[in-house]
Amino acid sequence: MKENGFVNRLIDKYSELAVCKGDIERAAEALIACYNGGGKLLACGNGGSSADSDHIVGELMKGFMSRRPLSSEARGRFAAMYSEEGEYLAEHLQGALPAISLSGSAALTSAFGNDVAPDMIYAQQVFGYGRRGDVLLGISTSGNSLNVIRAMQTAKVQGLVTIGLTGRSGGRMAEMCDIAIKVPWDSTPDVQERHLPVYHTLCMAVEQHFFGQ
Repeated sequence: MKENGFVNRLIDKYSELAVCKGDIERAAEALIACYNGGGKLLACGNGGSSADSDHIVGELMKGFMSRRPLSSEARGRFAAMYSEEGEYLAEHLQGALPAISLSGSAALTSAFGNDVAPDMIYAQQVFGYGRRGDVLLGISTSGNSLNVIRAMQTAKVQGLVTIGLTGRSGGRMAEMCDIAIKVPWDSTPDVQERHLPVYHTLCMAVEQHFFGQ
């Protein structure tokens, strides 16, 4: 697929990620299949990886490298209902790739962690939001974050595609992933520094497929 050009560019910049190339390409293909089927992405992680989950949602839900204008059909519906204000709405909305960061609701995660079990804060949301054909992206530098593992277990039962973004060993999480992107580093900062260009590449590849010229 033409989106592979983004992966090749990534490997040109970060040659050590060549070992991940096939898995990155498979992850892009899985996300494209998810969105083609009307699905969504759920993402979760802890600490810096939680911030990465939010970052990914920001790149998918609005224009990243493309502005993503609404189709003429969609613009017409807004204009027909709201006239000039409809034109304003249509002009300032962008095509979205549905994505939810599971660390985004402090009220829900803190309540569930306190009232039920802290290792289940993401699993509960996967159970509530996830539908067969959706994708869960779990981010863990060690691959052993228990709340991410619980989310993965729930996703497998619910029929979601599971993608892991982790470090060299993959930890326990790698066993539960349909696709495991294991960047070849061990320390948390080194792993996280390579996660960012990987998920930027995934977002660009998916955006290109749906909104590229």
